[in-house]
Amino acid sequence: PAACLWLRRLQGRFLVRRKPSSFPAPARPARSGDGARRGDVSEPRAVRRERTSAPASRAGDARARSGRPADPWCPSVAWGAAQPSFLPMSREEMDALGWDALDVLLINGDAYVDHPSFGAVLLGRWLTAHGFRVGLVAQPRWDTPDDIARMGRPRLFAGVSAGAVDSLLAHYTAFRKKRHDDAYTPGGRAGARPNRACIVYTNLVRRAFPGLPVALGGIEASTRRVSHYDFWTDSLRRPLLLDAKADILIYGMGERAILELARRLDRGEDWRGIPGTAWLDKSDAAEASPRPRFVPCGWDKRPCMTLPSHAEILAEPKKLLTLTRDVERHVHRRDAWAVQPVEDRLLVMAPPAAILTTEEMDALYALPFRRTAHPSYTEPVPAEEMLRTSITAHRGCGGGCSFCSLALHQGRRLSSRSQASIVEEAARLAAELRGRRGRGLAISDVGGPTANMWNGRCALDEKAARQPDGTESASSCGRTSCCYPSVCRHFETPQAPYVALLRAVAAVPGVGHVRVASGVRADMALREPEALAAYAEEFTGGQLKLAPEHCAPGVLAAMRKPPLEVFE
Repeated sequence: PAACLWLRRLQGRFLVRRKPSSFPAPARPARSGDGARRGDVSEPRAVRRERTSAPASRAGDARARSGRPADPWCPSVAWGAAQPSFLPMSREEMDALGWDALDVLLINGDAYVDHPSFGAVLLGRWLTAHGFRVGLVAQPRWDTPDDIARMGRPRLFAGVSAGAVDSLLAHYTAFRKKRHDDAYTPGGRAGARPNRACIVYTNLVRRAFPGLPVALGGIEASTRRVSHYDFWTDSLRRPLLLDAKADILIYGMGERAILELARRLDRGEDWRGIPGTAWLDKSDAAEASPRPRFVPCGWDKRPCMTLPSHAEILAEPKKLLTLTRDVERHVHRRDAWAVQPVEDRLLVMAPPAAILTTEEMDALYALPFRRTAHPSYTEPVPAEEMLRTSITAHRGCGGGCSFCSLALHQGRRLSSRSQASIVEEAARLAAELRGRRGRGLAISDVGGPTANMWNGRCALDEKAARQPDGTESASSCGRTSCCYPSVCRHFETPQAPYVALLRAVAAVPGVGHVRVASGVRADMALREPEALAAYAEEFTGGQLKLAPEHCAPGVLAAMRKPPLEVFE
């Protein structure tokens, strides 16, 4: 996983231990002039609740009557709330927007570059489009909570992410040597985020805003959601929720989960059971098998997977492999919830959230990202230039490689944007950036985790029905990989439409060149030799990236990779 995460960093891909029932209904922070000081984190919560009026749903009340189109996720809520040029990072920026308080505060380990490849930025824009007021704190100091508290206490919750890569991977090489640069920091300087950033940032939030719900997200949280081997200390670590002491963890792609979390807290409802989330609970002593004291409504009819406990793995390390396979199966089967006993607690994982449809992906990437760093920075952020002209065509990867974190984070099923949406984004880029460059724009990438899986689909999954709780029915596929030991006959990845997409982007006025920087699966491309020729001849900048990654048959089999003969 560390090697794969580092590859994703190079490609630029890229967001609670208290009892949930003890959360009060979220009260709107005090207005100016009501006798309470803005951003005061020392006022007792009981006093704050007593003097504030009953909570009103910001997104579901006034803004729903604003005349905007209906929200595709919730028809009773307006869609397309006005977006600021940048998400606010200071009280002055909030005042300029006319915001007296935030609904959600996002803390991120990367610098703020307003680009959809940055997960916290993407989710911030997403929540804003649904009517919530979102602020962003990027790379706060970790010796004081002042940076966290500068915009005041948010009304609903704080979201914490280590950034586009695991914070330890951002700091150290595979040989545990310190890195000397960080592409996600102004000036490229290393050391702007702490080790184990999710833990450190959560503690800062607890100091700044006692009692505020905290949600973890992003690649660091997602891959550490269960007991895991920590390469940096050569030891087994507990699930991240126990060490960070956050309330809830969002795993995988977070749009549905973070939006539902905001809505439930906005309405004062219990948030446990949201698809794509995990939380801690006590074990029900009356049950023979591990079972949480609180089981969300309807879950008793769903299958439950009991994962190897943390103690069992410590006693028998090989069970870590069993745990890893079980977590992978939990994501792929889609219909089950899972529990892992850890000391005297239970980690409870909801079924994964349903993937976004093409229409939802189009709406998400149509949001007005500026594709530049926040103007407060005086030094360039290296990742800004690297990502500025890249276009995300899809998410997910059917490869299921055993060494890769993508299957656990983005999932094996693919969400693809429409050709019209991608071409429109290319046209916007050409209009905005051509003037700066004075020549035809070079699109650095149109792809995803695996470039030539755009519009890929599993014929067996076409029968999957969306459930009322936001999950999907059980998968009828039992394979661990769509591509190993050979490409599944039900996995449809037509190459000609992807070539047509690249040519359509290249034909946009103002676009000079289109490149495919994402990796290409040779075993799929070879099914249509004309497409492979087009990738190599028309859309390769320097070198066409293939992924054999090894030459020994035994190692390739362990990696779930095809034999070397495929490439010969």
